[in-house]
Amino acid sequence: MRQRSQDLRLRFDFNNMMSEYVGKEQGITKAQLKANSELCKKAFETVQENRGKGMMGWSELPYNQDQVVADILETAKAVRKSCKYFVVLGIGGSALGPIAVFQALKHLHYNDLKDKARKGPKFYVEDNVDPERMLALFDVIEPEKTIFNVITKSGSTSETMSQYLIIWDMLKQKFGERAKDHVIATTSMQSGNLIKIAKKEGLKTFYIPDSVGGRFSELCPVGLLPAAVLGIDIKKMLKGAAYIDKLCNKPDYTKNPAMAFAILQYLAFNQGKNVSVMMPYADSLKYMADWYCQLWAESLGKAVKKDGSPAFVGQTPVKSLGVTDQHSQVQLYTEGPFDKVVTFIAVDGYRGSVTIPDGCEEFPNVNFLCGHTLNELIDTERRATEYALTKKQRLNNTIYLPEVNEFTLGEFMFMLELATAYIGEMFGIDTYDQPGVEEGKNATYAMFGRVGYEEKRKELESAPKQSKDYIC
Repeated sequence: MRQRSQDLRLRFDFNNMMSEYVGKEQGITKAQLKANSELCKKAFETVQENRGKGMMGWSELPYNQDQVVADILETAKAVRKSCKYFVVLGIGGSALGPIAVFQALKHLHYNDLKDKARKGPKFYVEDNVDPERMLALFDVIEPEKTIFNVITKSGSTSETMSQYLIIWDMLKQKFGERAKDHVIATTSMQSGNLIKIAKKEGLKTFYIPDSVGGRFSELCPVGLLPAAVLGIDIKKMLKGAAYIDKLCNKPDYTKNPAMAFAILQYLAFNQGKNVSVMMPYADSLKYMADWYCQLWAESLGKAVKKDGSPAFVGQTPVKSLGVTDQHSQVQLYTEGPFDKVVTFIAVDGYRGSVTIPDGCEEFPNVNFLCGHTLNELIDTERRATEYALTKKQRLNNTIYLPEVNEFTLGEFMFMLELATAYIGEMFGIDTYDQPGVEEGKNATYAMFGRVGYEEKRKELESAPKQSKDYIC
């Protein structure tokens, strides 16, 4: 039976953010929300007015990629036929999105499945430059059966381009002119080093729109190509994103879940809740918390507002996993400082069920579990943790996914992207720049002697030398 979109609609439950449930001292009141209705309206209108402009190209991705998607699907079909391994070379948004979607939608032991069961290439994402990691990759792939997808918009990302240089050298030595058959580039169409390299070497290339930043790029070729190679229905992901976008077409937080998430986090931050915990209760969604951490931190952690005045805003996002981290972090969340908002991700229907068999009859404190399912256990533990936090007056809210599939994942990711855009406007900051990241990049370039960074190198050399007095 074909599922209707409304049956797959996500839900955002923020009861436990409100003073009626967590108490007046910590909770948010209806009066506060009403007093900020104009702020919500202004944020909504600004986001709407700027859709598709500047760095808001991500907002139109559910609607403007028919030709790109057709090319991706054709390429992905050919890749699945020709290779046994598909490796993404990228970092940040070029890696976190593909990792999160892979974990969410494929078998949790996908790479360990036999070829016939897997029905696609083994998948690896090299998102760091630890030398041991690169050497370990070479131990598990066969280059002649591998296609590498190098992803960098600028083509100057040190980590990704160093990986590319290593891989390209290896491929050239092994395959000569056929090296190009083993690399797909995803980069800017107009500028940067990688597009020049791709044209020179004759690489198959997909383009990242110049108006789409890395942390907002999962629904463009950055994420859609790896997903399609894995057999994930990318059209359904885009359909889910479009569906939630239409649901969020009004500034009223009671009807717009992205706005509700944004205004509640904004008010919580202003009340000292400067930590945002994302806690999915599903192993499939584990890396969605990692993806969220980049989206929230890099977008909102800003020192200066758009008008030049001081900001120093942004919650620190923390990734957690239910129920695993009930045994490592929840003690802090329940009884530590009142500086956190916990967002649970709940799943109404898991993709399988496991019944706990009878046994241990002589141990009643074990036997009580028998006859129940792991599905019941994980959901009960989530509700119990929610209760414990609420009883201790700790702000928490829950995003419910009817099930984990392409449609609901598109909804989830696009909702959080909208929420990020809204709260950025509430803070009055540039949601899309990343000057703190650029400072570290520039320092790296200077240390390696990159041309054009001589002044930065002088700055680094003039910094105070470290004292042995403070090394023990």
